[in-house]
Amino acid sequence: MKDAPLPDPLADRLGYLLKQAHARLAAGMAEALAPYRLHPRELGVMAAIEAGGRQSSQMEIAERIGLDRTSMVGVIDALEEKGYVERRRSDRDRRRNVVTLTPVGERTLAEAERARERVDRDFLAPLDPAAAAALVETLAALHRAHGRDVVGPPECPVPHDRA
Repeated sequence: MKDAPLPDPLADRLGYLLKQAHARLAAGMAEALAPYRLHPRELGVMAAIEAGGRQSSQMEIAERIGLDRTSMVGVIDALEEKGYVERRRSDRDRRRNVVTLTPVGERTLAEAERARERVDRDFLAPLDPAAAAALVETLAALHRAHGRDVVGPPECPVPHDRA
């Protein structure tokens, strides 16, 4: 159903369009990252570890990418089990754990990033290059304007008569 028309009442709803686009992008990303045993969130954390240099703690990485503490611990645990990262005590502050990529993690990150870039490029292929760049910049501007905290799905209110 690649070129299926949008249902009329939803054709101009931002939330619907973003959700559908995200679902398609996420499916392509999951497929592309499967050979690396990575989920998109794990790839993002690995990229943040690499960008942060050799002395980033779990908490600093979590703050930098807007991931809550509990989720970060789970992601780092999973990456450690896969052999992609290691935790060690900081040389400067023994109370801090720093997280670094292992050599296997560095190679996997490089390969998985190439796969991610292909998915991004394929997803944006229906747009001309200027429109694709404008879309990415517009989304980045919205992200900057509304904060970088990751927001989960809204709670479903329970009707008062069933509470």
